[in-house]
Amino acid sequence: MHKARKDIAEVMPVVDIIIEVLDARIPFSSENPLVPELRGDTPCIKLLNKADLADPEITALWVAHMEKERGIKALPVSQKQPEQIRQLLQLCETLLPHRNLNKRAVRAMIMGIPNVGKSTIINILAGRTIARTGNEAGITKAQQKIKLDNNILLTDTPGFLWPKLSPPSCAYRLAVTAAIKDTVFDYADIAAFAANYLLKAYPSALQERYKVASLPESDIEALDAIGVQRGCIRKGGSVDLQKVSALFITELRAGLLGPISLETPSMIEQEEEAEKAAQAEKAKAKEEHDRLRRLKAKKRSR
Repeated sequence: MHKARKDIAEVMPVVDIIIEVLDARIPFSSENPLVPELRGDTPCIKLLNKADLADPEITALWVAHMEKERGIKALPVSQKQPEQIRQLLQLCETLLPHRNLNKRAVRAMIMGIPNVGKSTIINILAGRTIARTGNEAGITKAQQKIKLDNNILLTDTPGFLWPKLSPPSCAYRLAVTAAIKDTVFDYADIAAFAANYLLKAYPSALQERYKVASLPESDIEALDAIGVQRGCIRKGGSVDLQKVSALFITELRAGLLGPISLETPSMIEQEEEAEKAAQAEKAKAKEEHDRLRRLKAKKRSR
């Protein structure tokens, strides 16, 4: 991660335009906060990939939210519709009206966190298989340069996550959408998080997919109901929580519960405010702790 950041920072001064690939289901959580720091005033296209898996109404809210920032263009795309992705080539020219393409190629850099679909997008843009793809985090290992149509020279970068996942719910959303390797989290933990969210935001999706007669009141009750419906039962009749959790997350990732977005702009604003308040409270508590420690030290010195 440190090496990827260093490599990108070195190349950035000669980049004309940045293409950041996001997961349309989690545009905030899949956005790398290091990008604004590194890009400066460089124009940026935010590709909301996997838009076919996201709630279109929520995606529209995210597009409007992102384009409030100067120099940002947001474009929802689906890998199932390559023509949407190829619009990117013309869009690069549109965002660089003063660039003389007859003199030199447009220098574009594409970046994105692991498993967001960056490699597949590159292959579609190139019209051939260049980048290795796979449904797991961390496929791209090093930078490479690719010549595209419309006189665009594209620099690919390894997917990298930022040092701190904040607010904490971001880590759960990243795990739910497979941006974090399955080996580093517990399926039951993220399944409970996802079930709790769907009970509030998409209750009908749960009922329709799993034929639940009445809506469960809690995440565990929801997973139990799904386990009974799908036969995820241990010897003795209890639900196999790990098995039903893996099944639920797999189906959610595949879009079998319908188009679902896991975060909205207003939700993120509330979470960020709560995170700031928590950090302020933590800093206040530390300050008070340090004050009492200094008083005790002063008394001892007497």
